[in-house]
Amino acid sequence: MTEKKLKVEIYTDGACSGNPGAGGYGSILRYKDVNGIYHEKELSAGYKLTTNNRMELLAVITGLEALKKPCEVTITSDSKYFIDAFEQKWIEGWQKNNWKNASKKPVKNVDLWQRLLTAMKPHDIDLVWIKGHNGHEFNERCDKLAVAASKSDNLLDDNI
Repeated sequence: MTEKKLKVEIYTDGACSGNPGAGGYGSILRYKDVNGIYHEKELSAGYKLTTNNRMELLAVITGLEALKKPCEVTITSDSKYFIDAFEQKWIEGWQKNNWKNASKKPVKNVDLWQRLLTAMKPHDIDLVWIKGHNGHEFNERCDKLAVAASKSDNLLDDNI
């Protein structure tokens, strides 16, 4: 008998002051236990010099990497960059073309795309796009986490 996978919601957002510039990401992981009680975990970090797209991807990656076993995951993001890469099947083309885009140029952020694919592998993933800054409770919280992280005193180095 196989164990039923835990259903987890991951909400994400990235922020950048200047692009590139100082940036941060915020992720919220939520799941409901057997008693119907929600549990949440917030993740965030800031970087000295990065891009908004890198922060959007890192928000998803860190959320997935925080999961300790395979789960059913719904990822809710306001990043068209992230969502469209899968829904428009860009990522499949990039992989087939050795991480080159339709213009035969290297795909940006390939390090993070590869890390994301590895982080997604053990899970059953559903993607949901929402309009950013539109009053969605968890998107707004993720935005606050990302902006606060981008303004913190202990910013990390990114590999841009």
